[in-house]
Amino acid sequence: MGWGSLHGADPAHCHTPGRQAAEPGPGASPQDTASPAGIAGSEGLAAALSPGNVEDLYELLEKLGSGHFGVVKRCQERSTGTFYAAKFVKTRRCRGSRLGLERAQVEREVTILRQLDHPNIMRLHDLFVSKAEMVLILELISGGELFDFIAEKEMLSEEEAIEFLGQILRGVEYLHAHHIAHFDLKPENIMLQEKHVPKPWIKIIDFGLAQHLEDGVTFKSLCGTPQYIAPEVINYEPLSSATDMWSIGVITYILLSGLSPFQGETDAETLSNVVAGTYEFEERCFSQTSEMAKDFIRQLLVKEPGHRMTAAECLVHPWIKPLSRKQVANRSRSSINMKNFRKFNARRKWKLSYNMVSACNRLCRTRLLCGLRKEDEELRRCESDQEEEGSHPVTLLRQRRSSCS
Repeated sequence: MGWGSLHGADPAHCHTPGRQAAEPGPGASPQDTASPAGIAGSEGLAAALSPGNVEDLYELLEKLGSGHFGVVKRCQERSTGTFYAAKFVKTRRCRGSRLGLERAQVEREVTILRQLDHPNIMRLHDLFVSKAEMVLILELISGGELFDFIAEKEMLSEEEAIEFLGQILRGVEYLHAHHIAHFDLKPENIMLQEKHVPKPWIKIIDFGLAQHLEDGVTFKSLCGTPQYIAPEVINYEPLSSATDMWSIGVITYILLSGLSPFQGETDAETLSNVVAGTYEFEERCFSQTSEMAKDFIRQLLVKEPGHRMTAAECLVHPWIKPLSRKQVANRSRSSINMKNFRKFNARRKWKLSYNMVSACNRLCRTRLLCGLRKEDEELRRCESDQEEEGSHPVTLLRQRRSSCS
């Protein structure tokens, strides 16, 4: 099977046609040496790939999870013994196929990940590409979601919550400094490297909706999760790094109170609430919350993107970086509403499970209505599915078909 690999290549120092790799200056940090240019599209990826088979270089272990378009497995690099997460993504080149992500979408995510080198952002270690599949070898993140970790605690002070928020903000500040917006910041995408350690380390994951923002180029998108998207997304207005800051405001509001500021009975109602931009600090949920924390949220949940705090400004806000002993004391005395937070997290997990089952059922019904024969004929016309008989991507495709039958 025709695989290509990035194995052995330094993501920050791969050359592309007509572009010279960035050279680190004296005393430069990893953040400084990460290439903001990256590798663009199929040609850049192809230029950086070297021959190699994923199973030659990595031992594939147990499955960690699965989605609509592939699976994630724990793996071990044969040369070093280091463990990683192997994300197998079924890709498609033609619009006629119902299975797989568009290859351009996965390539955009890979291009962005290869630019990044920050302790609070998931790292891409290696990449394998065939006609029908891409395998991303990612940093293994085993601590679970931040919100799940917090829900297990008896209590949490604002000071402890700020430790986590500070890490999130530093990761986002790094992204924005490199002209990258995440556009899908939500609890499911904020993980812990490990949780059984004195000070857990935050990792921001899932760059499927992320974009490299260029000066003078307008970007609009209707993608995202209703509770966390900004008004400009719903209004189909130009997006910017400020769009991420709205999401951080929502996450902070939920973290402190256990309430979602714009949650409605339906997604349509939630979106309407977001566009209106009105919310309040209910006394029953914010009675133990400091005024500095409320001010922090107010400066993020602002309808006008240009009036929101940037990530850099958030990091010097008095709630995050107190200027006096009194401010420090206020933070340590204030706490988050754990009872409400646990309820919110339980509802959130239930809804995620419900959505996953519903999506699987819809996929099964679609196949029954269209007929597997017709679908197979359409898939055979796609370049992305013209692999050798018995190749691994075809095997993956068969597994995904049978998983919902």
